[in-house]
Amino acid sequence: MKELLQKSWPKNLSKTLTYRLGERPLHEYLKQNAADTPNNTAYSFYGRQLSWRVLDESVDRFAQFLIAQGVKKGDRVALFMQNCPQYLIAHYGIQRIGGIVVPLNPMYKESELEYLINEAEIKAVVAGQELQPLVAVARPKTPTVEFVVTTNYADYLPAEPALTLPAELKLEKQVFQDSYDFVQVLQENQPYTSHVEIDIWNDVGLMVFTSGTTGRPKAAMLPFGSALFKTAATIHSNQFAMDGRFLTIAPLCHIAGMVMGVNIPIYTGAECVLLTRFDPAVTVDAIEKYKITNWYSIAPMNVAILNLPGIENRDLSSLQRNSSTSFGIPVTEQLANKWKDLTKGCIMHEASYGLSETHTCDTFMPVDNIKWGSCGIPTYDTDLEILDFETGELVGPGEKGEIVIKNPGVFKGYLNRPDATAETLRDGWVHTGDIGSVDEDGYLYFHGRIKEMIKSSGYSVFPEDVEALLNEHPGILQSAVIGVPDPIRGESVKAFIVLKPDYAGNITEEGMVQWAKEKMAAYKYPRFVEFIDQLPATSSGKVLRRLLKEPQGKEVKQ
Repeated sequence: MKELLQKSWPKNLSKTLTYRLGERPLHEYLKQNAADTPNNTAYSFYGRQLSWRVLDESVDRFAQFLIAQGVKKGDRVALFMQNCPQYLIAHYGIQRIGGIVVPLNPMYKESELEYLINEAEIKAVVAGQELQPLVAVARPKTPTVEFVVTTNYADYLPAEPALTLPAELKLEKQVFQDSYDFVQVLQENQPYTSHVEIDIWNDVGLMVFTSGTTGRPKAAMLPFGSALFKTAATIHSNQFAMDGRFLTIAPLCHIAGMVMGVNIPIYTGAECVLLTRFDPAVTVDAIEKYKITNWYSIAPMNVAILNLPGIENRDLSSLQRNSSTSFGIPVTEQLANKWKDLTKGCIMHEASYGLSETHTCDTFMPVDNIKWGSCGIPTYDTDLEILDFETGELVGPGEKGEIVIKNPGVFKGYLNRPDATAETLRDGWVHTGDIGSVDEDGYLYFHGRIKEMIKSSGYSVFPEDVEALLNEHPGILQSAVIGVPDPIRGESVKAFIVLKPDYAGNITEEGMVQWAKEKMAAYKYPRFVEFIDQLPATSSGKVLRRLLKEPQGKEVKQ
């Protein structure tokens, strides 16, 4: 298998991963950037530019504040914010004293927040102003939380923003009696001058919540070295220019957004333009104004930009690379060619495969040999195997099975969950619960989750496969399928479809079923079709099929 996986490794790319500044935690890369290029811009936030010197000093001031509050190595501090400079300052301030960053999605509600804080035994929370009331309500039920820091995102805006602001950046500043104010914290504390020794391959620096293969969210423990390894592997395998300019819109609380927005700029020393959320017009303005060279997106973002009125008159020619994830809308050669034409040459391709337990980015796409529909080939120092669902034996090229992965980035286990850890992490191998296959050239193909696999008339039906076939219909914007009980087949396929505006009302559910029947095998085509306005998805755009199992509205069965 190793020989097969290395078969398509780019000829001009070294097979040995060399770290730019050696095996050091990324917060030390940040300090070195501040020493080498103190006045260069590290991050730009709607026109506010933070230099490496200012960013590093702010990190030290926040670290000193945490020390004063009794935070020590190994303590967990949660970040409950939208994308903003404060997130970056807090993230590296926590890690600089050996603390553990615990990202929490700002979309969480009270009961979710309460569960996650207690699960990770959080000592402190850094929250966006609009989220502070949720934290306040949860605090009586979260006894490990000793203090809260609140921030107004607008504190890091320039007097005259260079880009149109989203609503959360227009909130009037509030000061809460039961929490510290972020800006005041930085003003009142001197920079941290001590040093905490970090064993980067064993000391945990990050805990990310994931459901793993089963059950409620669990805290996956990732050592400092996971972030260094995956960031370096992503940069070098994709051959990104160290002096490029990155655009980050993906949520920093999500592992992919973290790699792109929190880690890569620090590792490279390159400038990052940070936006709180995706808006197609604002994104185009940012690319044009800041001459962005690299962007990580999800495919619906690219489609939204392509459909903007007058987009053909805008200049997006600075873009060189755009890795994009197929969430709801696939990254196809047709879409990539449209994007290349619009940007006058930008290479667009499917982003890497990965999961929280491996700090994501386990594969990369060789740009000189793109395979559409695949996730590329395994990255540096990565062993990847496809195992038979029943026997656990290796399967051959093209055969489907469970994806298992081993590399220096894998997690150390789930916090306080030894049984779940033993199920997922075996002899250093992460058993992903994902269905995949590897072709004769070593390219990985993702076919969905084992738990989402549909058993119909004895056949295995992979949701991603049916969705790809459905999306060939000219009227379909997005689709997602699930299995529903069937007394004869065991399960039948049900499709949820978002139609393109021009097709809404002009095509029936019955007609869609008939079209699918002509395009797919009898056991595979959807017997149920339901048109909906929007697919349920995470903040990163990943479709949540489990939510589709709840009643939605009208459906048609044939």
